[in-house]
Amino acid sequence: MEARSGLRYLGAMSTPPDSQATSQADTPAAAASVPRRLFRRSTSLDHLNSLSRDTAIQALGIVFTEIGDSHLQATMPVDGRTVQPYGLLHGGSSVLLAETLGSSAGNLCVDEDSMCVGLEINANHLRAVRDGTVTGTATALHVGGRTQVWEIRIEDARGRLACISRLTLAVVPRPQM
Repeated sequence: MEARSGLRYLGAMSTPPDSQATSQADTPAAAASVPRRLFRRSTSLDHLNSLSRDTAIQALGIVFTEIGDSHLQATMPVDGRTVQPYGLLHGGSSVLLAETLGSSAGNLCVDEDSMCVGLEINANHLRAVRDGTVTGTATALHVGGRTQVWEIRIEDARGRLACISRLTLAVVPRPQM
């Protein structure tokens, strides 16, 4: 299916048109070993973090820490800004981290004339976190011309899964300003 952005998504085993894959990548086994660059826009961690100024992202202490070829990662402190009255990481804080990661990653996949907005998010809170820092990692499950689906894994400082979330985004025209 051809996306409005010109990006053709063929599934997890495909490589984008701008990759340097050789003809050996025509088989599924070979394609799995070829790095797949998902993000169309080049950006930096400094740029992503600067966009967070004066937002809920900054208020909760979320910091983007890694941009991979097909994933985006950020950390969030478990402190007075992000816990509930019993001292545990608040589920809403985890969901805000998940939506921040998924939406930001999704917007790196579309052309400048489009943007992604959240349609639905769910989260399963699997482990209580009382202190330290959690790390969220967003990876794409589906990147289409009209919708995207992202999985966001949030882990505690010991690498244990604390929350798993799935975010569905709509790809819409960017408003003219």
